[in-house]
Amino acid sequence: MTLYIRIICFSLLIMVSQTVLAQKTTGKASYYSNEFQGKETASGELYNASELTAAHRTLPFNTKIKVTNLRNNKSVIVRINDRGPHKKSRIIDLSFTAAKTIDLIHEGIANVKLEILEE
Repeated sequence: MTLYIRIICFSLLIMVSQTVLAQKTTGKASYYSNEFQGKETASGELYNASELTAAHRTLPFNTKIKVTNLRNNKSVIVRINDRGPHKKSRIIDLSFTAAKTIDLIHEGIANVKLEILEE
């Protein structure tokens, strides 16, 4: 009986994981200021403004996501290596290079769509 319950729980976990992978999220994005260059991220890596990385509150470290600026449809693929953003109104903080790729630097904040590519 215990094995049967474990199998059911595992199957449900797999189905929920697949649903999460298919989800798309929209919200506001910002980017790291220069003062964070070389500082340790929550994953233990040092922040490098030239890498395509990002901070997200809940996605596992090393998850790759596609971030699309909804104003201009420009996209970038980033890897999650930090926790944040600290402002509740935002859903992701991008590295400088990632933000530059989708033309976020001038505005500072933009509406974006996040698509999980792999965890």
